[in-house]
Order: sequence, then structure tokens, then C-alpha cells
Amino acid sequence: MMKLKGTLAALAMALLLGAGTAAFAMGTDSGSSSAGASAKDADYAAGEQAVNAGKYADAAALMQKVVKRAPQNADAWNYLGFSYRKLGRLPDALGAYEKALAINPDHRGANEYLGELYVMTGDLPKAEARLAKLDKLCHGSCAEYSTLKSAIESKRKGS
Repeated sequence: MMKLKGTLAALAMALLLGAGTAAFAMGTDSGSSSAGASAKDADYAAGEQAVNAGKYADAAALMQKVVKRAPQNADAWNYLGFSYRKLGRLPDALGAYEKALAINPDHRGANEYLGELYVMTGDLPKAEARLAKLDKLCHGSCAEYSTLKSAIESKRKGS
């Protein structure tokens, strides 16, 4: 009986540890594996707040620091690209999104934002390729898919 209790306790511990590892590996809704590192980085947190406040120059400066220290942080590259795009620095935005997607090709945010950049520049075939990628990732049921689809449709209508 004692041996059975020990075995059950060990099994329960293994399941708990496994669940924690699985949750960490899944990362954020963005599909990035760098979420754990991002959450511990003060510059990342401040940069994310700056993005949410529309302070894109501040956000870009903070995310540049993050990617310098953590060049494999797909979330930071994505926010850097977003900030650059909002500042009108489209070539820089393109490069940042490409780096995010090189790290994590399934990063939903980077796929959406790159698609939006293509919509801005009138390259609808490339925007539609990003939309197709998002459709494979979330079967049309994620916010990133809906937002990009709306942007493409608006561009097609000329608005």
C-alpha cells in the first residue's frame, strides 16, 4: 500500500510538472515560444505598454534593446515591426516581421501584421498568402485572421 501511494504521488507530480512545461511551451496567443522570457524583461513589458499607448517611437527603442539582448524573441521582433509600421518605417517593419517569422513561422501576430503591411503597400497576393497561413493556424477562428481578412476586403473595395 505504501509503495502504491508513493507511485501515485510520483505520477501526480510528474503530471503537474508536465502540465506546467506544456503551458510554458505553448507561450502566448501569438504562438511565440519566447513568452516566458518576455514576461521577465522590464524593457519588453515597458515596450508592450508603449505600443498599447500608441507611443511607437518609445516602443521601438525599448524593443530594440530587447532584441539586442534576446535575438530569438519572436514577440519582441513582432512588436518592433508593429512599431516601425506605425511610424511609417515600412522597410524596417518588413525586416522585423521577417525575423519574427524566421524564429517562429506560426507566430499569428507577425503573420497578421506582415499581411497588413502588404495591404498598406498594395501587395494583395502577399497579404492573401499571410491570410492563408493564418487560416491554417487557426482555421479562420482567431482575431488575427479576422482582422487581416477585413483589411484585405477593405483594400479591395477601395476604402
